[in-house]
Amino acid sequence: MTNPLAQLAKAGQSVWFDQMERKLVSSGKLEQLIKDDDLRGLTSNPTIFEKAIGGSTDYDGQLGHLASQGKSRDEIYDELVIEDIGDAADVFRKVYDRTHGEDGFVSLEVSPLIANDTAKTISEAKRLFARMGRPNVMIKIPATPAGIPAIEAAIAEGININVTLIFSLEVYRQVMEAYLRGLEQRAAKGLPIGDIGSVASFFVSRIDAQADKQLDARIAKSTDPAEKAKLESLLGKVAIANAKMAYQEFKQVFGAARFLKLRDQGARVQRPLWASTGTKSPKYRDVLYVESLIGPDTVNTIPPATYDAFKDHGNAVMTLELNIDQAKRDLAMFEELGFSLSAITDQLTKEGVKSFNDSFVSLMATIEARRDAVVRKLGERLTFPGGADGVVIDEAAQKLDQAKFAERAWKKDASLWKSDEAHTKIIANALGWMPVVEWSLSKAAELRTWVDAVRGEFDHVIVLGMGGSSLCSEVLRRVYGKRSGYPTLGVLDSTHPEAVRQLESSLDLKRTLFIVASKSGSTTEPMMFHRYFYERMKSLVGERAGQHFIAVTDPDTQLGRDAARDSFRKIFVNPADIGGRYSALSMFGMVPAALSGVDIETLLDRAAHATHVSMTPATRKNPAAMLGAAIGGFALRGRDKLTVIAPGVLDTLGLWIEQLVAESTGKEGKGIVPIAGEPELDVANYGKDRLFVAVHLRRDDVSARLRALSDAGHPVIDYVLEDELDLGETFFVWEFATAAAGLLLGIDPFDQPNVQESKDNTKRLLEGYKASGRFEESGVVKADTEEATAAVAALLAKVKGGDYVAITQYFAGTSGRDATLQQIRQSISSWRGVAVTTGYGPRFLHSTGQLHKGGADNGVFLQLTAESDDIEIPGEAFTFGTLVKAQAIGDFESLASRNRRGLRVSLGRDVDGGLEWLRYVIRQGLAGNWNK
Repeated sequence: MTNPLAQLAKAGQSVWFDQMERKLVSSGKLEQLIKDDDLRGLTSNPTIFEKAIGGSTDYDGQLGHLASQGKSRDEIYDELVIEDIGDAADVFRKVYDRTHGEDGFVSLEVSPLIANDTAKTISEAKRLFARMGRPNVMIKIPATPAGIPAIEAAIAEGININVTLIFSLEVYRQVMEAYLRGLEQRAAKGLPIGDIGSVASFFVSRIDAQADKQLDARIAKSTDPAEKAKLESLLGKVAIANAKMAYQEFKQVFGAARFLKLRDQGARVQRPLWASTGTKSPKYRDVLYVESLIGPDTVNTIPPATYDAFKDHGNAVMTLELNIDQAKRDLAMFEELGFSLSAITDQLTKEGVKSFNDSFVSLMATIEARRDAVVRKLGERLTFPGGADGVVIDEAAQKLDQAKFAERAWKKDASLWKSDEAHTKIIANALGWMPVVEWSLSKAAELRTWVDAVRGEFDHVIVLGMGGSSLCSEVLRRVYGKRSGYPTLGVLDSTHPEAVRQLESSLDLKRTLFIVASKSGSTTEPMMFHRYFYERMKSLVGERAGQHFIAVTDPDTQLGRDAARDSFRKIFVNPADIGGRYSALSMFGMVPAALSGVDIETLLDRAAHATHVSMTPATRKNPAAMLGAAIGGFALRGRDKLTVIAPGVLDTLGLWIEQLVAESTGKEGKGIVPIAGEPELDVANYGKDRLFVAVHLRRDDVSARLRALSDAGHPVIDYVLEDELDLGETFFVWEFATAAAGLLLGIDPFDQPNVQESKDNTKRLLEGYKASGRFEESGVVKADTEEATAAVAALLAKVKGGDYVAITQYFAGTSGRDATLQQIRQSISSWRGVAVTTGYGPRFLHSTGQLHKGGADNGVFLQLTAESDDIEIPGEAFTFGTLVKAQAIGDFESLASRNRRGLRVSLGRDVDGGLEWLRYVIRQGLAGNWNK
C-alpha cells in the first residue's frame, strides 16, 4: 500500500517529526520511521523536553548519576538534552548524507529565558552548536526583535539555524532578510556557505484557533444574514491563507537575483517549515494543516497524533499553490470585517515566547527537583509502608496526579481546592508560603547583619505571639537550645496570669528583647502582651522602652502602627499572602531563629531543596506530596488519628504539626486528628484508626518501636532527619503534605472559620464583662467533689471506638503538670484504645480548636480551668485572669452549640492537687466500676 507520508517527498516536501523523547531512539522507533515513512528530520522544544524528562523514568539513572557528581542544574540539563539530540542526530546522519545536507536535521533550542537578549542568544547558539559537534544539528532561535539580529550573526558564523515562532508575513520577511545578510557577510569573508542549513518555522493552526474564536463571537452576535455568511466562510481559512502568502514571499525572495548570486556560491534556500500543524478544532479534518500546505522546498514538522493520522488517511497532493487568489481575498475580507491579523500574530508571538519560557522554567525546576532529591536524599529518608497499606497510598497518589496537584499548586491555582468565589479568594491570598523560602533567603544576610549588631545587648529574646506566630519559635527553642554568644529564646503564648508571672520572674527585663508577632496585627493575645510588657519596660528604662521591642507582622496592620507609635527598634514586614500556620519559613520563624543564633542560611537552604523536589509533577517521585497522599488517603479509610512520634529534641515539633494539620483539615465535618506528644502505649492499645509518622534525627533510633507497630498491623511512615538543620526542610514538607491532604479530603486547607468564631466569642464575653463586671456561666463542676467524679465518669462513658478525647487546660504549664497529664492520657488510651490529646489554652484555640468545632463529631472534651492571683492589663477594663476566663467560656460555648460531648472542671487555686485528684479518680474509675 502507498504510504502518504513517504509520498510527500515526491511533492518536494520533507516530513520532520515534532517530538523528542529518549525511548524514541533507544527503542529503535526512530530508525523504523525513517525506513518506513521516509522521515527526514526532527524538532524539539522546551515543552517537549519538559514532558519527556518530567513524565518518564528514562532519564532517572543518568540524572541521578550526574547529580551525585555534583553537577549543577544547568550542567545536568546540558548533558540530558545534548545526549538526546546527539543520539537522534546520529540516527539521522545517513539521511543527511543521502540528501547531501538538505535534510536529516535535528533541532535544539536556545534557552527561551534569553529570547530578548541578542548577545546571549548568539553566544548560546555558538556554544550549543560547537558542543553538539555534528553538521546535522540546527539551533533554534525565536523570531523576536532580539532574535532577528542573532539569526543573522549565527548564520554568518556558519551555524545551522531553525528560526521558530514566526506567525506574520512581516516577521517572515525580516527572517529571510537576516538569513540573506548572514550569508552575505560570510561570503564576503571568503568563507563557505554551501554547508549551512536553515528553515523558517511558520506557525499555522494557532492562528486559526484565535481567528475562529473572534469569528465565532461575531457570528453569535450578528443579526445580518449576509454578514454571517461572510464570517462563516472564513472559519478555518485564515491560517492556511496566511501560510500560502508566506510561500509566495519565499518564492519571490529566493527567486530574485540577490539570492541567485549566493546560490551560485553554493547557498541553499531557507525552506519554510510549517509548524503547529496539529488540528486543534474537532470541526476540521485531523490532517487539514498537512494536506493544505504541500509543495516543493518546504518542510512540515508533524506532531505524533497528526503524523499517525496522515499516514493512515492523508492525501499527498500538491496544494500549496492552489487557490492563491482566494487566499488573498480571504485575508482581505478578514481585515475588511474589522479583524486584525497582525494583532493576532503579535499576541501569538508573545504567548509563544511565554509558553516556551514557562515550559523551560518548569523543565529546569524538574531537573532541580531530581538533582536535589539525589543530593539531599529526601526520597530515601522519607519511607512509606508497602503491601495493602502501599495500595492505599498509591490510590491517593493517583488522585493527586489526576488533579495535577504539584503543578497547579506551584502555579497558585486556587481552584485546585475549591471553585466557589469566596474560597478561591481566600486561597489565592494564602499560597505565598511556597515561594517564601527564596524570599527569606534573599533577606537572610540583611537579617544576620542586624542581629549581629544587637544581640550583645540582650540575654533573652521572648516571642509574644499565638498559634502560628509562636509555635515555630517553640520548636526552635527546644531543638537548638541556648547558642553561645546569643540570647536565650523564649515564648509566651498563654494569657493565664500565672504563665505571665512565671515568665516575667525568669527575666531581667532590662536585658530582654520582646518580639511581638501577629500576622493580622490585631490578635488579642499579642496585643495584651505588648501593652503589659511595654509598660513594665517603660517603668524601668523610660522612653527607651521601644528599643526592647521588635514586631513581625503583615503590611499595614494595627501592630505595625502601634509599633511605630511606641518606637520599636525594628518592624519586620512579612509577605501578606501567608497564613499563620504556614509561616514558619517566613520572618515569623526566621527572626526568632536568627536572634537565637540558628544558622538560618543553611536552614533555609535545606528548605529550598525541599521546595525544588516538591515541584516534581509525578506524586510517586515527590516525597512531600506522597506524605500528603498517605495522610489524606488513610484518613479517608478511617485512619484519621495521625500519631506523630517525635523523640528527643524534636518533641515540640509535634505541637507545630498538630496546629498545621488540625487547623488546616478540621472543617466541614471532616478532619485529621493529629496526636502529638502521646505517651508510649502497648501496641495492643492502639485502635485501627491510627496512622503513625515518626519524625526523628538519625541518632534517635526508633526502629524497634516502628517495627512493633508495623507488626501489629498499623501503617507506619518513617521520616529521618540527618541533623537539626533539616528542620527547615521538614517545615516545608509538612506544609506541602497538608495542602495535598486537604485536596484529598475536599476541603479548603487555608481557612479557619471556627478560630475566628472563638475570637468573636471572647470579644463578646469581654464586652459583657465590661458592662456587668461578671460572666454568665453554668455547667462547671469543682474538682475533688462527688459531683465532679460522677461527671467525669459520665463523660468518659460516652467515649466510643474511633473517638478521641481532648483535654484542654487553661492554666500555666509546668513539668510536673505535664507529667500528670501524660499519666491521665495513658490511663484513658489504655482503657478504651482511643487517642487522647492535650492542649494549653488559649494556644490550642489557634490550633486544634478549629478541628474541635469544625471537624467530625468524634471528639469528647474535658476542659480544665484554674484560678490564680490576677494581673492588670494597662489601658484595659479587664485583667489577664478575666481574659483567659472569657476564652475558656467562649471555647466551651462553641462546643456546646454543636452538641459536642464535653465537661468543664474547675481545679480551683490548687492546680497540682486538682490534677492529682483527676489522675486518681480516672485511674481508679477505669480500673473499677467505669469499665463494667
